[in-house]
Amino acid sequence: MPAKRLPLPKRFSVALTEEAYDRLRALNSGYGLSNNYLLTVLLSRLDDYADPDRLARVFDDFISEYGAPSPGGMGAHKPE
Repeated sequence: MPAKRLPLPKRFSVALTEEAYDRLRALNSGYGLSNNYLLTVLLSRLDDYADPDRLARVFDDFISEYGAPSPGGMGAHKPE
């Protein structure tokens, strides 16, 4: 029986740091999944493997170091 394919209807452009992209490529090499599938598994199953308190600390540390975008800053770009 052939493997089922998971449809991925959402498409968006993602910018990654070199370190993040290297980690994604290492996961790809280990599991043989495309970047799209890897990100889908990581994000859709986040609660299965990430401790909520630890995750909150990671985001708090990141925001304290780099700041956070202004509200609406992550939406679609509107030409002026």
